[in-house]
Amino acid sequence: MATISRSNTVFALELLRTLSHENPSGNIFVSPLSISSAMAMVYLGAKGDTAAQMAQALAFSLDTDVHADFQRLNADINSPSASYILKLANRLYGENTANFLPVSTFLDATQKIYQADLRAVDFIGASETCRAEINSWVEEQTENKIKDLLKPGSVSSMTRLTLVNAIYFKGNWMNRFDEANTQEMPFKVNQNETRPVQMMYQMKKLPYNYIPDHGLQILELPYVDEELSMFILLPEVDTTVFSPGLKWL
Repeated sequence: MATISRSNTVFALELLRTLSHENPSGNIFVSPLSISSAMAMVYLGAKGDTAAQMAQALAFSLDTDVHADFQRLNADINSPSASYILKLANRLYGENTANFLPVSTFLDATQKIYQADLRAVDFIGASETCRAEINSWVEEQTENKIKDLLKPGSVSSMTRLTLVNAIYFKGNWMNRFDEANTQEMPFKVNQNETRPVQMMYQMKKLPYNYIPDHGLQILELPYVDEELSMFILLPEVDTTVFSPGLKWL
């Protein structure tokens, strides 16, 4: 799965650059895997120039079976673990009067590869009811963490097919933060501005790396059993260093 992992990483960094450019002063919280997984289902049914453009945008290699890689990745993500909960769920919502045949190659493939079943709904006559149903499914898949994903008006009587992806993770740090050590400290927004924020704190020897060519510090925070980790990337000097650092990664 090295190829699809690289594709997802390249797409994630390009997505971050795009979002940062559109909102340079705001915070960004996004799951690139959710987007690439959902778009891979669209790619499954794309042909010709559309497929070529999607492959380029998603950094897919034309020399590998992207969907077989995603199938293995989804199986790994959804495999049971005693130390954390991680699951990725996909579903298709299609207008019930549209011609989505049960024997459709596309629908069979989305079910087999992405475990995405087709739910027939009435977008034409009850779009708001459909929106509520989709939001309820997302809320259920994310243990009530994501509510009202689709805002009013996001689906309408013109909607024919909606692809929905939800990802949920819950784990415990291998080195837990003591709430008593949380304190207000200055957070550096940029070279010239700091803001007081509540910061968790611990003194611990952790995996760390430094890339001198890009002035980039990388810290690993492992979860219990060290199967998964959070990586924090911090530019050494200012945020302008971060962009070439991401390009290098």
